[in-house]
Amino acid sequence: MSDVKSEYRRIVAEALNKFINEKNAGCAPVNADTVAVQTPPNPEMGDLGIPMFVYAKTLRAAPVQIASEIVRIINETYSKEELSRTGEFLAVGPYVNLKLNKADAGSAILERIAQQKDSYGSLDEDGKKPLEGRRVMIEFSSPNTNKPLHLGHLRNDALGESVSRILKKAGADIYKVDLINNRGVHICKSMLAYKLFHEVNGDTPEKLGMKGDHFVGQCYVEFDKYSKEHPEAGKQAEEMLVKWEEGDSEIRALWQKMNDWTLNGVKETYARTGVTFDKFYLESETYLKGKDEILKGLEKGVFFKANDGSVRIDVTDVVGKGKDEDAHEKVLLRKDGTSVYITQDIGTAISRHDDWQFNQMVYVVASEQNYHFKILFHILKKLGFDWTDKLFHLSYGLVNLPSGRMKSREGTVVDADDLIDSLHEAALAEIKEKGRDAELSDADDVAEKVALAALHYYLLQVNPVKDMLFNPEESLSFNGNTGPYLQYVGARINSILAKAKESGITSDGSNAPLLTQAEEWELIKALGEFPATVAKAAENLDPSIMTAYLYDVSKLFSKFYQQCPIVSAETKELASARLYLAECTLTVMKNAMNLVLVPFLEKM
Repeated sequence: MSDVKSEYRRIVAEALNKFINEKNAGCAPVNADTVAVQTPPNPEMGDLGIPMFVYAKTLRAAPVQIASEIVRIINETYSKEELSRTGEFLAVGPYVNLKLNKADAGSAILERIAQQKDSYGSLDEDGKKPLEGRRVMIEFSSPNTNKPLHLGHLRNDALGESVSRILKKAGADIYKVDLINNRGVHICKSMLAYKLFHEVNGDTPEKLGMKGDHFVGQCYVEFDKYSKEHPEAGKQAEEMLVKWEEGDSEIRALWQKMNDWTLNGVKETYARTGVTFDKFYLESETYLKGKDEILKGLEKGVFFKANDGSVRIDVTDVVGKGKDEDAHEKVLLRKDGTSVYITQDIGTAISRHDDWQFNQMVYVVASEQNYHFKILFHILKKLGFDWTDKLFHLSYGLVNLPSGRMKSREGTVVDADDLIDSLHEAALAEIKEKGRDAELSDADDVAEKVALAALHYYLLQVNPVKDMLFNPEESLSFNGNTGPYLQYVGARINSILAKAKESGITSDGSNAPLLTQAEEWELIKALGEFPATVAKAAENLDPSIMTAYLYDVSKLFSKFYQQCPIVSAETKELASARLYLAECTLTVMKNAMNLVLVPFLEKM
């Protein structure tokens, strides 16, 4: 499809330039790359369309007249034989539409898929990787070492991993990083609870039969309950942080032990969900660099020392003028000299660019932090770093269960492991209820992959900027727009291929020109749009574009298979062509499913 679009643009641009000369319009020639191609609402109008509205003012003619003249010029310039290789050009109102030559165009699309296989989707209509040369560092997940991953992290992880895969598919060089928030007063709160309630018993995650991150998270909840009856607890946690920054050996030893418990548990969840990183950054190793940069900025007059002794920056340029004077100043170092969150981010950003020079840095962080990143980028620019303009905050909406919003400190958070376990159990129960467990070599493994498909697809099908509710029951449905439905379609195609080959049918691409029936053609066109969909999802950093595409392809395949049988096709040649189309569909689905973290299942 990409080659056809490129040729279509070229022919129409050439005709537009001839029309410009005929009218002596005296305007700049039209570049084929700027010609916009759309899809007509009705296939009977054509397969592709180019609107003429944009040229009306320049050519001083109505769009309908321009479309008619362009088609006239094309038909006068090319012979019927020459045009037959591309298709039939039509003037449909203000559009120059093209009815493709189904036999040639369809064969070219399927041949490209068959040849490129796993790499199909990476090349644009000019045969190039659209993001080749772009070096993208992407930060996501960023857990705290005082609690396990929760549902919000799962959306973050799914977005970060999916966007990384999509960008890589489009040709970008990707470097995935995870900032571990392993220091700060919130960490000290878990540590204080451990000392109060567990140290005397020598409690460990192993002793209590818990994952390390779950145990430390329990300590954090215990602190919150304790602090409600003991107001001095907050002050004690702050004092512990000061001791930590001073290097107190006892505090540091406890901190390291509890950090290890949490990180080991979190990494287990990463492995389970298919999330990987190229490097882990620890705030404990970068916050001092941030403090140094703040002190340098203070000397240069970028920052100032407030009356209370804290170091601040005037952020009026970012927030605008208002009544609240405090809102115009951002604290960078507390009056006791300790760091705040943004101080660490400053040091981390500088360290990252030193480590791996990117030409785009994407922070996948919830919309609650929109203000934080505006200030962070503003500060880095004030410090004189010329790569600040390459920083981008991929802001996403909150995710909750229908029961309401989650709060970690109160213990109402939806634990990531528990949620996946519940999805796994529900999937396994459905497999057994349908009597499928006897036919599967490993029903438990299938249930795990169904659970991950349900989770990831549901989280990714919503545009990142929107808040969402995660409905576990809906996510597991094998009907409709869900991950398990896609897995079902993929497994069904796999079964169709096996049965067709058992019947003696062999796939043959040379018979692809026979695939001209409406259901065949609509499916082929959709498969041809996969590279453009990859490019669009990559440019917009939006996996929901890919999930929508996958669902459309799945529906088109189901419609094709209902109307166009393979084994009972009219001729052996047509059967081989339809089998070839089914194989190409499976290739595209596998490629696309991998981009949105939906495991492929050969059987389910």
